[in-house]
Amino acid sequence: MKMMVKAPAKINLSLDVLGKRPDGFHEVEMVMTTVDLADRIELEIVRDGSIFILSHDRFVPGDHRNLAYKAADLLQRRYKVKQGVSITIQKQIPVAAGLAGGSSDAAATLRGLNQLWSLNLTLDELAEIGSEIGSDVSFCVYGGTALATGRGEIIQELPCPPKCWVILAKPSIGVSTADVYRNLKTDRIEHPDTKAMVQAIYDQDFKAMCANLGNALEAVTLNMHPEVAHIKDQMERFGADAVLMSGSGPTVFGIVEYESKVQRVYNGLRGFCDQVFAVRLLGERNPLA
Repeated sequence: MKMMVKAPAKINLSLDVLGKRPDGFHEVEMVMTTVDLADRIELEIVRDGSIFILSHDRFVPGDHRNLAYKAADLLQRRYKVKQGVSITIQKQIPVAAGLAGGSSDAAATLRGLNQLWSLNLTLDELAEIGSEIGSDVSFCVYGGTALATGRGEIIQELPCPPKCWVILAKPSIGVSTADVYRNLKTDRIEHPDTKAMVQAIYDQDFKAMCANLGNALEAVTLNMHPEVAHIKDQMERFGADAVLMSGSGPTVFGIVEYESKVQRVYNGLRGFCDQVFAVRLLGERNPLA
């Protein structure tokens, strides 16, 4: 028996770091939303209990380092499942890009195996399990739009943001989230206005959403990787309504209200950046697989 599950990317409309926690993680406050760029996860039951990862992308680990593997292994051990699974990951989301590709793959694996292995867990239960795998996995279990707090695992559902297009551009570098946080000086953070972003979403106010985009990690990554700053400058020059780096980077996204402007921004970036995508916001929560 097999099934296919979509694993959409996320962007951070707002990302604030409030300080370091006693457990070594950082306390964060993030507004996240899913976009229509997705990996496809194919799950097939393996009778002997083995877990396999298959992918044509050489940057996707094929062992226990893979978050989808961790998700399957955790579910299997916790619920004493005798069956195993073969997990085929068809990558569309760039790796190490600040778009939660690995976390979304893990979340899709949790949702799919919940059905394949007949576990009958709720989304809340799956999200709690996801929090043990990685900080963004809980959000990715739900999908849609949410305010995430704690270390990212406390999720409060928000309405869909105002309808718009999103252009994503990833330079040909990867960024280590751990390195970005190591270089973050908590006393020098420019804190975005999370409350104003949440209000803009409730009000369906596109201009206010654009005005309140903010990412406390952006200055750190831009300082470490000037090519990210260059993409940001170019995206603004080509006419995006608002521009921000997602997560710890290096992907930069631009928000565009009208479709007529999308092609101009997209084409301009394609001139010097290999990985460029024009997508819509999804905004809706995942159904329970």
